Amino acid sequence: MDRQPGPSVRLKLTLSYAALVLIAGTLVLAIVWAIVLRSLPDVGVSPRGMLVRADILHSIAISWVLVMGFLLAFGLVGGWMLAGRMLAPLSRITAATRKAAGGSLSHRIDLEGRHDEFRELADSFDAMLARLEAHVAEQQRFAASASHELRTPLAVTQTLLDVARKDPDYDADELVARLHTVNARAIAMTEALLILSRAEQRSFVPERLDLSLIVEDAAETLLPLAEKRGITIDTVGDAAPVSGSDTLLGQMAVNLLHNAIVHNLPDHGAIWAATSTQHGTVVFTVENTGNDINPEVARTLTEPFQRGTGRAHSDLPGFGLGLAIAQSIVHAHHGTLTLTPRHGGGLVVTVRLAARQAAAERHRPG
Repeated sequence: MDRQPGPSVRLKLTLSYAALVLIAGTLVLAIVWAIVLRSLPDVGVSPRGMLVRADILHSIAISWVLVMGFLLAFGLVGGWMLAGRMLAPLSRITAATRKAAGGSLSHRIDLEGRHDEFRELADSFDAMLARLEAHVAEQQRFAASASHELRTPLAVTQTLLDVARKDPDYDADELVARLHTVNARAIAMTEALLILSRAEQRSFVPERLDLSLIVEDAAETLLPLAEKRGITIDTVGDAAPVSGSDTLLGQMAVNLLHNAIVHNLPDHGAIWAATSTQHGTVVFTVENTGNDINPEVARTLTEPFQRGTGRAHSDLPGFGLGLAIAQSIVHAHHGTLTLTPRHGGGLVVTVRLAARQAAAERHRPG
């Protein structure tokens, strides 16, 4: 739908200022006119030959026209200058918006002066640009890492097929088994990427849930894997009412517990999972034994495709997406996830979510 160009905001403000000046001048002159009419005598000519009433009124009318013309010119010129001065910050904001629309997110308005509506708008726009720039950079890194990770199983598959084609005596059963493993890993990674994308888009309908029950189900699901590795899982906690996605929160609990199992001691490891409610906040902690972790390394483990080098003891290495998915799910539920090195080795993961009543208020539209 084509839009017809209209007058600029500066012109509209100028006309508004001029109209206000004319209205104010008209009111003042009308009051003066009424006073003059009441003061003039009713006779037409004075005995001494003074001006008649009509001549006096005519002279006043001419002066009125001149004054109104002056007020109109003053209102237009002054209004144009004043509107330009008032709208100068808006021009900078518009220029910055056009640069952002063109793909440039590194610039900032940095509007100086007193804190008014334009300054608030500029600061909000700068903050939005900073968030967008960080988000785009993160998405670019994620896309590059995802492409690399997804390329690996395809390259392995191509290599296996090339070797089998060149070697007529290659064991077909072994080829099928290895291709099945590689394909299963590629499918698992694709599903993990889909879960991560769904969590970031927050495409779910909140439900009334008990996080403690979700954690218990996740622990029971992973218990065989933990027992196979000689790791004990101890779950404690009272009811933890939250509002959110059962599927996503279940995936979050499974990822955290699975990460605690995989990145644990090779023998006699332990995991402690607990839920509690504190001042309207549900707290879920997963603590596991393991090797010492540098605090700087711990802060990077929630980034996609980051693995705890030297801590994993697994015959099924992960993709480096487990903690990233967990953090995205927590953020989608307006919560926080923090990683802290455990005293004596291992990691402590703390998830904080709004309790059900508070969470319902956050998810409520409008």
